[in-house]
Amino acid sequence: MAKLLEIKNLRTYFYTEEGVVRAVDGVSWDLDEGETLGLVGESGSGKSVSAMSILRLIPRPPGRIVEGEILFEGQNLVEMSDDELRHVRGNRIAMVFQEPMTSLNPVLTIGEQLTEAIKLHLHLDQPEADKRATELLEMVGIPEAPQRLKDYPHQFSGGMRQRVMIAMALSCNPKLLLADEPTTALDVTIQAQILEIMARLSKELGTAVVVITHNLGVVARYADRVNVMYAGKIVESGSASDVFKKPRHPYTHGLMESVPRLDATEHKRLFAIEGQPPLLVEPIPGCSFEPRCAWRIDRCKTEAPPLELKEEKHWAACLRNPMVDAQTVVPAAAQA
Repeated sequence: MAKLLEIKNLRTYFYTEEGVVRAVDGVSWDLDEGETLGLVGESGSGKSVSAMSILRLIPRPPGRIVEGEILFEGQNLVEMSDDELRHVRGNRIAMVFQEPMTSLNPVLTIGEQLTEAIKLHLHLDQPEADKRATELLEMVGIPEAPQRLKDYPHQFSGGMRQRVMIAMALSCNPKLLLADEPTTALDVTIQAQILEIMARLSKELGTAVVVITHNLGVVARYADRVNVMYAGKIVESGSASDVFKKPRHPYTHGLMESVPRLDATEHKRLFAIEGQPPLLVEPIPGCSFEPRCAWRIDRCKTEAPPLELKEEKHWAACLRNPMVDAQTVVPAAAQA
C-alpha cells in the first residue's frame, strides 16, 4: 500500500553570514493515511523546519531545500511550481501554526479569514462559504458560531483563536494536517481540549496528522509513531509505545528522564541533560550528541552512527545500546 507522505533524504540549509546552517540534514520518514506521527526534540532540532519544508514555506533567502524528495500521494512537492503548490497548501495539506496570537490577521474578521480558502479551493459562493465556516466553528466547539464569524481575532481568547486555526486548517478536508506546537501559550485545560478536538476530527475525517511538540505527554497520548530529532537528524524512530517503554538512544532516554512523574517512589531532583545542542554551522565529525552523552565511547567522537533497526520497527542511531539498565552501564561522566 502506497504511503500518503514519503520524505527521502531531505536536507534544508540556511545560508548565513556565519556559515551554512544544516537545519535538516538527511532526514527520511513516511506517513500512512489516518496516522498520527509525533516529531519531538529540543528547540533547534529541526522539527519545525521539517514541517515547513513539506509545504515549501522556507524563506528564500536564506533557506533552501538543497536535496531530497517530498512525495505526497506520489507527487514530488519539491519539483512543483508555485502555482501547483497553491492547490496543495490549505487544500490537501494544511498547517496549524505555532502561535495563535499572531497567526490570524487582526484587521480581517474571523469569517473573512475562514472563507478565503473555502472559496478558493472548494469554489463555493459567499453564502455557501459562510455556511461551511459556521459548521467548522461549531465542529471545534465555538458557541454562537454565526455571530462569531463577524468578530475580529482580538475578541477571542487564546484557546478560541487556536480553535479557529484548527477550523481553518480543516476547512477543505485535507489529507494531511501539520500541527506545529498547537498548544503553545495555552493553559493546561485548554491544551487538553485542543488536542482532543484534533484527535477526534482526525478520526472522523481520516486526516493524517504530524504533531510537532516538546511535550512528551502529548506524544504518548495521541501519536501512533514517534520520530525523535536532534541536530537536524532523526536519532530514534518507532511506535509510541516502544519508544516510551524502551528508548534505544541516550537522547531519548534523557528526554524521558526529564519528565516529572506522579508515580515516583522517592523525592529527587528533576533530571536535566547537561550541555547545549550543537551549532549546526560546522559539520560534526562524529555523533552530534556525544558531548552531552553519559554513555559515550571513544568511537562516538569520530564515527557518525547510522539510523539502524534495533528491534522490529524500532530504529536508533547509536553505536551502543544504552537501553539502559542504568545500574549496569557506568556513565562516561562518572568514569572521568
